[in-house]
Amino acid sequence: MKLNELRDNPGAHKPAKRVGRGAGSGLGKTAGKGHKGQSARSGVAINGFEGGQMPIHRRLPKRGFKNPFRKEFAPVNVGSIQAAIDAGKLDAKKTIDIAALQAAGLVGRVRDGVRLLANGELKAKVKVDVSGASAAAIAAVEKAGGSVTVAAPAAKPADEAGDSSTD
Repeated sequence: MKLNELRDNPGAHKPAKRVGRGAGSGLGKTAGKGHKGQSARSGVAINGFEGGQMPIHRRLPKRGFKNPFRKEFAPVNVGSIQAAIDAGKLDAKKTIDIAALQAAGLVGRVRDGVRLLANGELKAKVKVDVSGASAAAIAAVEKAGGSVTVAAPAAKPADEAGDSSTD
């Protein structure tokens, strides 16, 4: 095979339409856009527009609720902790905390903390210190002989919350 013999598969490359280049081309005058109207002009933005009829996204009822105060944890599975220990990225003898998980590359951006989940299998005896853990994950770590410490999220002091009950 030579570089000068390389070709596209037949039909893989279609030549570009040269619009507005005279009546003989078949795409002259209006360049295939028809006559006048919104879609003949530049800057057409008609996605979701239904000709004045109420659009479907406004006809359907609203549903659900998004809690603005929801805690967002970075998930870590016990199987990925075992894989990191096997790869030498984590030391099973030391406490595995959020900083160690970040250094091992198991956690990217920590928002409200790290939550331990039970996907996978753990063979090493480890001590894990995280912000949250599922019951199955705690059971999996304790079955391997380790322990899980779940740190409670930092609560706001009463004086910050706006309570002025010091009369």
